Amino acid sequence: MAGTAVGKVVILSATDSFIAKSLVTKLESSGVRAVFAHATIKEIETLAEEIELAVLFLGEELEESPETLVYLKDLIQDNDRGLIIIGDEEQYKNIIGTLQERNITEWFKRPLDIDKLIKRVCTYMEENTGEKRKKSILIVDDDITYMRSVFEWLKDTYHVGMASSGVQAITYLAKNKADLVLLDYEMPIADGPQVLSMLKSDSETDSIPVMFLTGHGDRESVMSVVGLKPADYLLKTIDKKALLDKLQTFFAKRKI
Repeated sequence: MAGTAVGKVVILSATDSFIAKSLVTKLESSGVRAVFAHATIKEIETLAEEIELAVLFLGEELEESPETLVYLKDLIQDNDRGLIIIGDEEQYKNIIGTLQERNITEWFKRPLDIDKLIKRVCTYMEENTGEKRKKSILIVDDDITYMRSVFEWLKDTYHVGMASSGVQAITYLAKNKADLVLLDYEMPIADGPQVLSMLKSDSETDSIPVMFLTGHGDRESVMSVVGLKPADYLLKTIDKKALLDKLQTFFAKRKI
């Protein structure tokens, strides 16, 4: 979801659930923009650009409609949005393989503690919108193992997206906002410098800062990268603490 407008909490249920609809009213009373929608691809699709957090009420109807769960999973994953699940243990087990646990922000068991849920939703929106919004970082690297390692390092502090090629990176950035790109210098087909050149040539992405990740530390490589004006140049030997410190310093300076 591009832009800076604060999105909505979308309450999803396959049926006209009284609890789901009353949750909308309670959230609106708490100052959170919320809307109810049926858990169908058609209705979710109409709200896709507005979803900041989805709250999904599980039921048999959804278990019999895996295509809806797949669509929702892709939407949440591709746009790095939150997903809260409401259902009993058996329902959760039945859908976790499709939605994937890493995409789920939290699971509330039935019977639902609605006050606790409202507090969690409010906290999520406070932490992920406006000035307190987590920064979004896109990692671009054809080394999947290394990319997933960096993802694990960063996921608790930042919203993190992944792309294994320059083409995937361009496609991702056409749909999603990124505050920083960590870009592998050496990749097949389109290498880091070529990808950076493509980003700089597009008005939608030319202002996104890029840090190169590389296994080379020789002067020639460094000077070649500096000429492209990246935000920084990081060796892949950097450890978790050093990388987190580097990113914290980088974002702190951009606020000044």
